[in-house]
Amino acid sequence: MSNVMNVEELFASKVFTRETMKARLPKNTYKEVIRLMDEGGELSLATADVVAKAMKDWAVENGATHYTHWFQPLTGITAEKHDSFVSHPDENGKMIMEFSGKELIKGEPDASSFPSGGLRATFEARGYTAWDITSPAFLKEDATGVILCIPTAFCSYKGEALDKKTPLLRSLEVINEQALRIVHLFGNTDAKKVIASVGAEQEYFLVDREKYLQRPDLIFAGRTLFGAPAPKGQEMEDHYFGSIRERVGAYMKDLNVELWKLGVTAKTQHNEAAPAQHELAPIYEEANIAVDHNQLVMETMKKVAGRHGLTCLLHEKPFAGVNGSGKHNNWSLTTDNGVNLLDPGDTPNENIQFLFVLACIIKAVDTHADLLRQSAADVGNDHRLGADEAPPAIISIFLGEQLEDVVRQLVETGEASSLIEGGKLQTGVSTLPDFVTDATDRNRTSPFAFTGNKFEFRMVGSSDSIGSPNTILNAIVAEAFCEAADILEKADNFEMAVHDMIKEYLTKHQRIIFNGNGYADEWVKEAERRGLPNIKTMVESVSTLTTEKSVKLFEKFGIFTKTELESREEILYEIYSKTINIEALTMIDMTSRQIIPAVVGYCKTLAETVVAVKGAGADATVYTQLLTEVSDKLADMKEALVKLQEAEEKAAALKNGKDKAFFYKDVVRAAMDELRVPVDKAELLVDKKVWPMPTYGDLIFEV
Repeated sequence: MSNVMNVEELFASKVFTRETMKARLPKNTYKEVIRLMDEGGELSLATADVVAKAMKDWAVENGATHYTHWFQPLTGITAEKHDSFVSHPDENGKMIMEFSGKELIKGEPDASSFPSGGLRATFEARGYTAWDITSPAFLKEDATGVILCIPTAFCSYKGEALDKKTPLLRSLEVINEQALRIVHLFGNTDAKKVIASVGAEQEYFLVDREKYLQRPDLIFAGRTLFGAPAPKGQEMEDHYFGSIRERVGAYMKDLNVELWKLGVTAKTQHNEAAPAQHELAPIYEEANIAVDHNQLVMETMKKVAGRHGLTCLLHEKPFAGVNGSGKHNNWSLTTDNGVNLLDPGDTPNENIQFLFVLACIIKAVDTHADLLRQSAADVGNDHRLGADEAPPAIISIFLGEQLEDVVRQLVETGEASSLIEGGKLQTGVSTLPDFVTDATDRNRTSPFAFTGNKFEFRMVGSSDSIGSPNTILNAIVAEAFCEAADILEKADNFEMAVHDMIKEYLTKHQRIIFNGNGYADEWVKEAERRGLPNIKTMVESVSTLTTEKSVKLFEKFGIFTKTELESREEILYEIYSKTINIEALTMIDMTSRQIIPAVVGYCKTLAETVVAVKGAGADATVYTQLLTEVSDKLADMKEALVKLQEAEEKAAALKNGKDKAFFYKDVVRAAMDELRVPVDKAELLVDKKVWPMPTYGDLIFEV
């Protein structure tokens, strides 16, 4: 019997795909559903009943007993409430499995129990989940059984968005509408739709689960709040793309299988730069599905890790001193007749449509750099941005030498008559092929880099949803397209108007283009000279959502109302405060109940040794010095602990959400950093057998 896995049969076997619908739905019903998926519109209740029955029959045949409206509230993770297919028994007492169109289309979770930023009071509980017909239903199998998951949007009783999906879907309609105006102006009148495509690379850490369970900081905060560096980190550069360990390889194999079943195109897997760090990358797909799939990737990574005695850490900086984890969001725009608007072709200097789209994106990113920065802001990312292969907190665009030279020519003369060509790679080995290289190198320090036929937004954190970054990208580029189309549609001379607009946009917004080292101190000074925002922390980024500029953008296109933006502002301040509060309380608990008792015990052992050595008439100088050194660290950590406790008490007393968040950033986090210093120093002095938790060496090198 062959053990060869048939990936083609396995792929999407747990998904209610178009092919499955075609086989199970009446022909006319199938056509109506596909039309609505591609063009939009409302499904009739009669049709919904037919779809629901087919979906239920398929799910039950695959072992499902329950269904759920699977949605993405503002917690940043997914939510689900399971209902069984069982109905009232018939007159003979036989159980009937039913699922109606109404149950498919609409659900009603408790809206007041999710973050709403004041949109819902506790006594106002009603909220609705609405079926997203554009994202396929799927089956999730775990200890609860097989569950039919129906991707849905989540809104309040009054229609306000309480999730990540609703604004994303709104933004996708907007970018489609405005980008279509552009492609039609350039002569592609056959195009009926422009699709935002996304590929989200996912970085993560794996640690042994038994060791994880001995670290309260990992359990409660997702990152190590204490930890001295191991003798070896990533300085030897031997982990990146290195041979994958057997245990990790077995995990990756199972992860791929689970993701393929769910229709996730898991493509690339490898070791990342830090010890115990890895990456998975899928193939590009429509943005809405990519967002759903990335949530499934994160859920599945955690679930599969448990089967292998591992824990998957998605925090942006679980270990100090080594690489943090990001999620590179690769974004592009493609028409339904196959034209990638970001494909420069062989001669980008002559590709007017590409240059125009590029100019609009440059304008959008420069105009709304603050919003784009905010879209990648979360608490964990504050520890990551600006070092260890993560981009800086300053938004800039990398174009590469070839396109930067084209932009320079257009700004200076209005024409780009020359083009930097790629060279030839010559290895000097006769048996190795020589080949033409790309015209430009890559830049790993750029937060927003052009990489051939797409932009790579490298700033997004590993634990975060990619819903918000893509909503913002769609919105700001749609605005630039709209403003340009308003002018071009009225132009007497279209070609001249396009030419002038490209030159105008590039000249006015070229400050956002930077091809150099984003880590360099010189870039911080240069960015300040250029007037680019340097928003260093999540808390500082939150207010960008409700500026006059932002409100005008979102309300113009119906992506957010001012009220929805204000609610998100409130939620983000609250999330920050709660996260740092949990971290601070965890540090206090670990220090008080584990670390200080362990150090006190070690001091007692040293003191007894000093007495014994002196009693034997030997020189106890070394033992005394060590006792003094450890005692000093104990005193320092006790003093820092008291300061942190006092800061926590003051933070808890604050009522204003913004004031509280800034207090946690400026005061509590500083007190946390102060406490960590003597604890980490003590770890290097205390007998490892006495230290109450696994060290960095135990966690990242013993997987």
